[in-house]
Amino acid sequence: MSAIWIMTAVLLLAGASLLPAHAESSVSIDMEKSTYLYCEKLFYTITVSEITGDPAIIHIIDEDGKSSSAIPLPITALQTPVPAMTAFERGVFPPGTYTVDVKYSGAQTTAKFVLVDTDIDCIPQVARTFTFQWLTGTISDGFLIDAFQNSIDSKIISIPFEISQDNIYDIGIPEWVKNLAYWWISDIISDDEFALAINYLLENRIIGPRI
Repeated sequence: MSAIWIMTAVLLLAGASLLPAHAESSVSIDMEKSTYLYCEKLFYTITVSEITGDPAIIHIIDEDGKSSSAIPLPITALQTPVPAMTAFERGVFPPGTYTVDVKYSGAQTTAKFVLVDTDIDCIPQVARTFTFQWLTGTISDGFLIDAFQNSIDSKIISIPFEISQDNIYDIGIPEWVKNLAYWWISDIISDDEFALAINYLLENRIIGPRI
């Protein structure tokens, strides 16, 4: 074996040892805040060290250890905001401490937040679903008001008349109210603003049985 070949091999090995080792992917969670109230929406940001093409896998775990189903989230940037689509609802989310667990390309991290019980009530998500069905013509005016009566606490929206099989098809809502409904389900106006407007229309019989 020639001295030149040996020297070349040594230099190659030395150069290889100076190459930086491949760092493992890392992931972190930046919570918008640590305490939430009912009717508020969870918001946090996932930060990763590199984009690998893998999704982040998210679980929300309550203080009793009950976990949500796995939520895959595509990661296409080093920072990914994660806004909840729906607000915390009483009866769906018990108050207490929750853990956000995120796994990404072999890395894992967690963050905690506390959901505090208050007297605040909000319009449940199912009412938005009924409203969307009404906007698309799937259900009638009367069925929407009946759905509101059955799904929304009367402290929020109060229906001042009886709804029955005899009059459900006689209940009318002016066509222009669809603009108000669209603004609400698009989050342009708040639950409180929507409820205030609907209560006014109900109390003044602008929404109600046709005479």
